[in-house]
Amino acid sequence: MTAHAALHSNWASLVHPNGDPIRLNRQDFVAIDRDGDATYDPIYRPQALYNRVSNGFHANNEAFLLQEVATNLPIYRPDAGPTDFHLHLPPGGFQFVLVTSGLFTFDYDGLLHHVGPGALILQSAIVHRQSSYSWSGLPTEANLKTPQTVVPDPLSMGYSGKFIEAFITEPTTFPNPTVVHADEIDEAETPRLAWSHPFHDRPQAAAFWVQDPLSLDALYRPVPAGIVTSAMPVLVRDFGIEAPSGHLVTGHIIATDPHGQSLLPKSAAGAADITGLGKGEVVVYRVIRGTAEFKDGAGKRFELATGDSVTAGKNSATLVGLGENTQLLRLGLLKGMDDLCRWTAAQRDEIDGLAGRIITRKEPRPQRTQGKPVGFLYE
Repeated sequence: MTAHAALHSNWASLVHPNGDPIRLNRQDFVAIDRDGDATYDPIYRPQALYNRVSNGFHANNEAFLLQEVATNLPIYRPDAGPTDFHLHLPPGGFQFVLVTSGLFTFDYDGLLHHVGPGALILQSAIVHRQSSYSWSGLPTEANLKTPQTVVPDPLSMGYSGKFIEAFITEPTTFPNPTVVHADEIDEAETPRLAWSHPFHDRPQAAAFWVQDPLSLDALYRPVPAGIVTSAMPVLVRDFGIEAPSGHLVTGHIIATDPHGQSLLPKSAAGAADITGLGKGEVVVYRVIRGTAEFKDGAGKRFELATGDSVTAGKNSATLVGLGENTQLLRLGLLKGMDDLCRWTAAQRDEIDGLAGRIITRKEPRPQRTQGKPVGFLYE
């Protein structure tokens, strides 16, 4: 066993965050982020450019951050490559990842997930890393304009890897300890270790969740006529994240096929259950491709195009129309978020400082592809 894996933690427990409470904006508000105004910045690592939904984040009391992550450098460069093993400890133990192009391999506690467009992962407080990603070789400007999709197809898999990511609050305000640095990883041993950690502020029933875009529960079902206007039938995919998130967030894709094509994988099990589309004290929409039309509380209409987002209070913005070949992400932020608190700066710094000592159990898995992740929120 290598030295970094043999360390033990003297930390008795990770205490429940007792900082400022998180509060959704319950006022009548609409905050729009346009793709034309977006900036892409290498905030955390040089190979990834981050495009944040900043207006919505600030208008919603900085309670929920949505961002697009775009891979922009080849993996073989010394300043790029796989990430280290690390943890995210946001309030509620929440990290949302939706792949929109390319291919990734994510390692969650020694369990590998090879994922492409449309794959959905909900996780946090679990030791993980991104061990590989695709890169198209295009220059930055062209790379950032490649089409995005939540339907797996050979063309979209050939682009650089991109995903939409969401956290409760901003990642720099909660602990993100590095457990094993990239240059210390022993590929024959480190990823096979089991990791166990004391408790944090896990919501009741929160769990690790992965949804394959072609699984039965991810298939699209028709939305009843008259709810959303479109020249094409309107379909919906339910991510199924309400329960695994601890009843903090709901998630759906509302979509249409291209004219004359059947792109979206469909279920023959009948119409969609649209009750989830009515949930959310605050709602966040992101146009992955195509166009969507909304109206605000005063009846004024506005349109979003590819890459645009809107964050709105409950009943402040209503989806009224979809163009053809449109894929629209909807996230509904639920009342349970008001029960969460931010980490204090002292807690954050102390936990970040633990680094490799967070590993408290060293049991190698017989196979890396067997078993469930065991990060401390999920045992």
